[in-house]
Order: sequence, then structure tokens, then C-alpha cells
Amino acid sequence: MRLLKLLFPACILFVMSVLFVPDMLAMQNPGEPDEFIKIGLLISDNKSLAARHGAEMAIRKANENGGVNGRLFQLVVRSMEGPWGKGSKEAVNLIFEENVWAIMGSHDGRNAHLVEQVTTKARVVFLSAWASDPTLSQAFVPWYFSCVPNDNQQASALIEEVYNKRRINKIAAVSDNDYDSKMALRSFVKKTKIAGKTNPLEFSYDNSSKDFNDLLDQIGKTDVKCIILFGQPSASLKLIQQLQQRKMDQQVYGTLSLLDEKELSDQELKNYESVVLISSGHWSASKGLAFREEFLRVYGNMPGAVAAYACDGMNLIIEAIINAGLDRDKIQKSMAKIHYDGVTGTIQFDDKGNRKGKVRLVEIKNGIPITVER
Repeated sequence: MRLLKLLFPACILFVMSVLFVPDMLAMQNPGEPDEFIKIGLLISDNKSLAARHGAEMAIRKANENGGVNGRLFQLVVRSMEGPWGKGSKEAVNLIFEENVWAIMGSHDGRNAHLVEQVTTKARVVFLSAWASDPTLSQAFVPWYFSCVPNDNQQASALIEEVYNKRRINKIAAVSDNDYDSKMALRSFVKKTKIAGKTNPLEFSYDNSSKDFNDLLDQIGKTDVKCIILFGQPSASLKLIQQLQQRKMDQQVYGTLSLLDEKELSDQELKNYESVVLISSGHWSASKGLAFREEFLRVYGNMPGAVAAYACDGMNLIIEAIINAGLDRDKIQKSMAKIHYDGVTGTIQFDDKGNRKGKVRLVEIKNGIPITVER
């Protein structure tokens, strides 16, 4: 019921947007060919450079290889910064004004729901390269895909590591007040109950907080042996630093959201020392190393999780277009059958568009992510 209340405004906005756009089915494939093969990228705001740069790298490489029959790819970026609901407006703009062949999103889950509704009506592939809300795939629409492990998959990996491997049963689950964080916590609690494990103690905080002493006092009064964080990097970093200052010895775990480099510099990653996180890539493999080296050379900083998933996501769309040609139905079918080895590992999709395969964990050692053996 609570989820329906959250999604109701999105549904209303979607219906309103459809009333004021052309017949989407009539424009399944653009009539007049553009000079370029356009692919849309939706980002949270104009500060989201990591996603833009990751996608640019994929576009640049594809064009160096000749594009498709001599036609080059072009990235069309739109920011969703502004009033709530702008995500649907920008998706409509990309489809009907820019004539993109597919859309990739690197943004939050609530906007992803809006974009999914628009692209489903228009029969255009939508690939999520950051939002991990598992309800996105529960609409059972064939146009939605995700190259990131969703909250349910991340929860299962954490449960396996904490409850089964480490034999820890006394856990504090700490979330900020962001929509995506709450959804991730909800998935973890639900998965814990399904697995028959001890319920975690739940704590929350405002993500604008700078002082976590009250929260840590509450946790200190319990006998929890580990803390799992569901939140954004900025506040999570402060919380971890205050944990260390107080010499609290609980092992800390975190979801993929803690690695958003828009809020986390390469230097700040060192503050996650000994924290175990959902992995964002196979950095020691050849593709991971090549990606890091090229990204550093071109942009002057090391890439993180957002850039890695954006690069892989854009490469998936490009490969689907190369294999299918310029037909949106065929692009969707190509995506559904794709098998791609990328920076973040091997990517395939199940029948709901979720990324298949096991979720890996890394532990930060001297500022470097080291794979946790499972």
C-alpha cells in the first residue's frame, strides 16, 4: 500500500504527459533518418559527470570502429534537474524531438518509474544504469532492462555474507530518508524474513545530518555485531568516520549506492577502509584496467561505480543496435538475448530485464577495492 502511494503521483504525471504528446505507436521508428544514430542519456543533474563521461567513452569507441554502415552514434544528454516529474518530460523530448533509438538512465528510482512508463508506451528500449529499485521490473514490460544488480539481488548477497558466511545474527540496518535508500532497506528486511534469519534492528537518519552521535549512542546500547548502510556517500562517510573516532568495532557493510562518485572522490574512498561493499566492477580484469587507464587519461580522475555502469550500459545499447539495425522492436529483441563482457562483468538479462548472475562483494583495503571470496 505504501508503495502504491509513492507511485500514484508518477502514474498521474505519466497519463498527463501522454495526453499532450503525439501518437507514440505511430512513431515506433523515426521516418526521416538522422545524420547520426542518436542514443539518449538521462542524468539526475548537470553535476552527474561520471555517467556522462562513462557513456561518452562507449560512444567514442563505437565511432572509432566505424559506427553502423558509416553512420556514427551521437549521445544526447538531458538533465532531470528541476520540478518533480521532469523525467517523463525529458523522455518524451528525447523520443519525439531527438528521435533517439534507445534511452539509458543514470538516476534515482522514482524518476526511473516515470521514464519506464513513457518508453513502454513509445516502445523504446530503456536501460537503467544506476537505479536499483526492484519494482521497476515487476511491471513485466519487455522494454525495460537494468545492468545493475537490483536491491533484492544486493540484499541476497549481503545476507549470504553476513548471516551465512560470517555467522553474524545481530545486525543494525541503517538508512537515510531518501526514496532509493528506503526501498533498499525494505528489500533487505523482506529477504531476511524469507531466509528465516533474525530481523535486523532498524535505524534511520536525515541524509543532511552531520552529527551522528545520537544515532551511534542508540546503536551502542545494543549488542549488534555489524552495521549495514543503505544511503548516499556524503552522509555515510561522516557516519563511518564518527564510528572510527568512537572506536566502535562493528563490521560495516554497504550497498552499491555508497559508491556514487558524484559525492565520493577517489581520495574519500580511503575513508571506507575495511568496509565491505557491493562490487561495481572487475577492476583487476583486463577490461577493468583498460577502462580505468583510459578514463584517467581523458578526464583526469579515476572512474567509479556510476561511470563503470554507464559505460557498460551504453555499450550494451550500441551492441544491440549494431546487431539489430535501426528497428526499435528488433533492438529490444537483441537486448533480451545479449551476452556482453564488460567492465562490471558478464551481463545477461532474465525475462523481466533484470541483470542475471551472482553479485560480488569488495572490501576496501588501503583505498583499493579487493574482491571478497565467496
